Amino acid sequence: MSTYDSDKEQSRQQTIVQWIEDDGWMMDILRSVRHLDLPDSWVCAGFVRSKIWDRLHQIDSRTVLADIDVVYYDPNQLDENNEKEWERQLSCMQPAVPWSVKNEARMHIANRIEPYTSTVDAISCFPETATALGVRLDEDDQVILVAPCGLEDVFEMKIRVNPRFLQTRGDVHIYQQRVQQKNWQHTWNRLTIVDK
Repeated sequence: MSTYDSDKEQSRQQTIVQWIEDDGWMMDILRSVRHLDLPDSWVCAGFVRSKIWDRLHQIDSRTVLADIDVVYYDPNQLDENNEKEWERQLSCMQPAVPWSVKNEARMHIANRIEPYTSTVDAISCFPETATALGVRLDEDDQVILVAPCGLEDVFEMKIRVNPRFLQTRGDVHIYQQRVQQKNWQHTWNRLTIVDK
């Protein structure tokens, strides 16, 4: 990644927020998640990244997502069944949406790593820098964006392993397997894989 440019980063952030606010489907997703009032909750990863890459590739129709990732942080409720209940409630609100809900306070158990301190801490450890993105709505329907790895790679359409992912998980093979399985370049042909 090149030298950080705060003006460019702020402009990119405003652009993403505007794209999402102009997308009724995305706003409905965010409202449904906000309705659950989960602690420190975000809709993340492909939900945001795919929107950006669709726009940058001038793809008018929405790229189909395998799931809508909802993450939250509740260290007092570590039972995976709670996540399934939240998925059920979201499915009642929007049955056509493939919901995936995860409590990041529990993920250290499943992944055998040190516990995360918050949802944003977990997002900052996602495998690719361009995937480490999350959005949510505040009470005034304003989109809040978090991008702990910055927005440069996602806007420059670069797929790069996240150094924090390597620090926490220590296994580049997980990243390499994801890149191969996801086959993002088939959908977005201007993407560049920086490290294989």
